[in-house]
Amino acid sequence: MPATDHQANVSRSMDAAHDLNSQGAELEAFQRQIAEQFMELTSAGSPDELLSLPWVRNLLDVFICCQEEFRIVLFNNKSYISRSPMDRLIGEFYERSVKALDVCNAIRDGIEQVRQWQKLLEIVLSALGNHKCIGEGQVMRAKKALIDLAIGMLDEKESSSGLSHRNRSFGRNSNSTSSSSKENKINLGHFRSLSWSVSRSWSASKQIQAIGNNLSAPKGNEISSTNGLAVAVYTISCVLFVVMWTLVAAIPCQDRGLQTHFSIPRQFVWAAPVMSVHERILEESKKRERKNACGLLREIHQTEKWTRQMNELLDSLQFPLTEEKEAEVRNKVKDLGQVLESLKNGLEPLECQVREVFHRIVRSRTEGLDSLGRGNNAE
Repeated sequence: MPATDHQANVSRSMDAAHDLNSQGAELEAFQRQIAEQFMELTSAGSPDELLSLPWVRNLLDVFICCQEEFRIVLFNNKSYISRSPMDRLIGEFYERSVKALDVCNAIRDGIEQVRQWQKLLEIVLSALGNHKCIGEGQVMRAKKALIDLAIGMLDEKESSSGLSHRNRSFGRNSNSTSSSSKENKINLGHFRSLSWSVSRSWSASKQIQAIGNNLSAPKGNEISSTNGLAVAVYTISCVLFVVMWTLVAAIPCQDRGLQTHFSIPRQFVWAAPVMSVHERILEESKKRERKNACGLLREIHQTEKWTRQMNELLDSLQFPLTEEKEAEVRNKVKDLGQVLESLKNGLEPLECQVREVFHRIVRSRTEGLDSLGRGNNAE
């Protein structure tokens, strides 16, 4: 063989080895970043912050970051996407992604449900917090709002099959308007008119199970034949599952159910921190005071607890109020102000993030399927 041909072969071999090393480093960095992000989620702040509005928003930030990193990994390795078994693995991931879109839509409606509860709390605050002295009329107005709130939250815990349906999705613009007074519009009937963007028979529990169905670690031959990309697909699939499962755990939605089999082999660097999030939320759901909750979101728990205590206090009142009883009511109203502040500051940003997650999933899937189609056409 001529020397020049030999040198060219050596050069090509060295380039190929360099590409493999670069790809390996990129995939390791991707997995390491996911591990670090989830470790921050499990270690930051006090245990009480778990499932709070800020914590859930941080979780969605992590997902958006992971989704973007995965998109870059695919972009840098487009030549592998249309090859077997990568084409099958990436196709399965996009099928899970489609199911996640329904979860995002249901969560949006759940956030709107909490927003209606917030408006009822605002009525209570207006009735009891803006007067020099608290009279029987103000108490009756507050009690009516609290009863509507208690019924609405209780109804949410039960079967959602009776809820009316109206199609709403992040894929379409929808604006809701209200022209009447809050007291007339915000009642149980209004709760039930807040339709789901999924069918009446849709089940969040079954949807989560479908996302996690056949979610297993790639085999050795799949890893070797995809130069490790199979691990990246498995990684982002597990992240997708945990994030969607957490949203269903935290926010009211149709037919919630958290009992699902999910495990990750411990050899993956991100396995422990991701499983830690899953296990901590599962433990929270088993606590006696949270077992029958309509959502594990901390602010929902605070609302339920405060509503129960305030109802008991208002039921015990006799008029005219003593100074001691009036002071007790005002202290409870002050606690309500803190709950309302959390809801006001957190619900809208959370809804924006869920919308962003929806659109990121759509964009990533469109780009991936486009690359897959181009690869098949090239063949």
